[in-house]
Amino acid sequence: MANSLISIQIIPKTKNGESVIPYVDEAIKVIDESGVKYEVHPLETTMEGELTELMKIIVKMNERMIEMGSSNVISQVKILYQPSGITMNQLTEKYS
Repeated sequence: MANSLISIQIIPKTKNGESVIPYVDEAIKVIDESGVKYEVHPLETTMEGELTELMKIIVKMNERMIEMGSSNVISQVKILYQPSGITMNQLTEKYS
């Protein structure tokens, strides 16, 4: 069982104020390619997995934004670390 949930909102600085949507799409692609369980929400994306693995994904997301031309990136991150295990479903099952 996963020991962490991480929600991330990535805000790349774009050239000439262009839309961030292609950048966000690419950041989500990085998550998707990692193979971890994730859910996209309107203001953030939540990942489920091992803390060290999820942190590496965040590093890759930031690096990808720079590769795409961002001069800098703000990553707003929320982390729930629970060594005994945690899933997204455990936190939301009563709402399903």
